[in-house]
Amino acid sequence: MDANTIELLKECNKGCKMAVESMKQVKCKIKNPEFKELINKYIKKHRDLEDKSSELLDEYGKCENEPGMMTEAFSWMTTEMKLMMDDGDGRIAKLMMDGCSMSIQSVSEYINKYGDASEESKKLAYKLVDLAEEFMKDLKEYV
Repeated sequence: MDANTIELLKECNKGCKMAVESMKQVKCKIKNPEFKELINKYIKKHRDLEDKSSELLDEYGKCENEPGMMTEAFSWMTTEMKLMMDDGDGRIAKLMMDGCSMSIQSVSEYINKYGDASEESKKLAYKLVDLAEEFMKDLKEYV
């Protein structure tokens, strides 16, 4: 497996982990039960993609990347600060939509950067982009 394939898989894995952590962080603040169920649904979908990227990395003896501690801390603090002013479901939906947008942009950049990665790894990355787009669409109901 070439280096670009490994890097693309690591970035997808890391992105899934960050998405799951962000959703878990806000889930306890959500008041609408249907919205909470939507978050649970997308946590599962992101974990499924994370598991698939982990399996592919394991096949080639490579470890997954953990999001950096500083990145996680900054992300957590930023979310908490934004929710201090308004922790309503609409605000949470907007924050999740912002995360989806960032995910779409960064994963798309990685697909282009690692363009000669394996088709299987690119397929997984495109699934992650599609998942973020689907999540963003479903979040519009709660804004």
